[in-house]
Amino acid sequence: MNMYCQSAFHQLEVVIASISEMVGQLSEEDLTLRPTEGKYSIGELLEHIAAIPAADGHITEGASKAEMEHFYETVSMKTKDEILERLFENFAQLKTQFENYTEEHLYTETTSWWGVTNTRFEWLVQTVAHMYHHRGQLHAMLVHTYKKDPEILLFE
Repeated sequence: MNMYCQSAFHQLEVVIASISEMVGQLSEEDLTLRPTEGKYSIGELLEHIAAIPAADGHITEGASKAEMEHFYETVSMKTKDEILERLFENFAQLKTQFENYTEEHLYTETTSWWGVTNTRFEWLVQTVAHMYHHRGQLHAMLVHTYKKDPEILLFE
């Protein structure tokens, strides 16, 4: 695997480990907490986070809007164990996807269904940013709304 991709996957491992730690501190009942009406509950946010590696992997390959809608129709995780299992599975799938790319594949541009064009490597960088963004949301929800500070290291 390309050394830059290795570094990006290391950052994904860091963010996934910290998410896993936070999930481990939650009760199943915590998943229903919804700090803002009309926005994700904690469980819905975690379901989204767990789907990101697979969803972003499809986007990296230029999946159509219909293909992405179909993908999201298949996403259903209701327990902490289901969320963590799918998160780890989707991460492994994304890593395998990138391990199989040649340098030419990495630097080939693909276009998302909404019209943004990036190289496959840039899509990987976007995935890292996407995961850290939602981990920050989860942390803020727990700390500021529910006074549940997980007291974990968020960065190396």
